Amino acid sequence: MKILYFAWLRERIGLSEEDVDIPPEVTTISALTDFLSARSPAHTRAFADRRAIKTALDQRFVPPNTLLEGAREIAFFPPFTGG
Repeated sequence: MKILYFAWLRERIGLSEEDVDIPPEVTTISALTDFLSARSPAHTRAFADRRAIKTALDQRFVPPNTLLEGAREIAFFPPFTGG
């Protein structure tokens, strides 16, 4: 699965994207976040405050309990501001 990181998540992890083999027991966005945060100390730092991270599944924003079933791309973003 392609995982994309934006803004300070990209800076903390040191990658803008990575292809990850997701274990079968990882079935939700929340479980994926747990799995990714265990990949390295950089991932742990990036996912330390999960309330500050928005997630898109195949370019559609979704809540943490969303199932990954059939997903091809997951993107993690910091909160947006604008004006």
